[in-house]
Amino acid sequence: MHFLPSAASGWCVAKNLIAAHKIPLSKALLCLSDPFAAISDANRRFLLEELRRAPKTVNELAAMLPVSRPAVSQHLKALLDNQLVSVTSEGTRRIYAINPQGFKKIGFWLDQFWA
Repeated sequence: MHFLPSAASGWCVAKNLIAAHKIPLSKALLCLSDPFAAISDANRRFLLEELRRAPKTVNELAAMLPVSRPAVSQHLKALLDNQLVSVTSEGTRRIYAINPQGFKKIGFWLDQFWA
């Protein structure tokens, strides 16, 4: 099962990942099209665990990690591109939350191993 990034946002995120973290192009693009690659990063799994507890802003999440706020934003963008999180705006704040529909897709794929 492969999930394709939106043409408008996917390549921009890949370019930012490559530039900011010196990530190889193939790995950056894989994160944009494969939810398993998106959750393979320990920081992203931490973000998902925190968002499972309650929706949070980028600043709240960045305060919990030893990486910069822009890096947290890039991790959230990778999760957003794979539909694992959703974002809503409240004034100037962007609130991130778990997107259960994105995890259903992963669950459908995993279920074949328990059948």
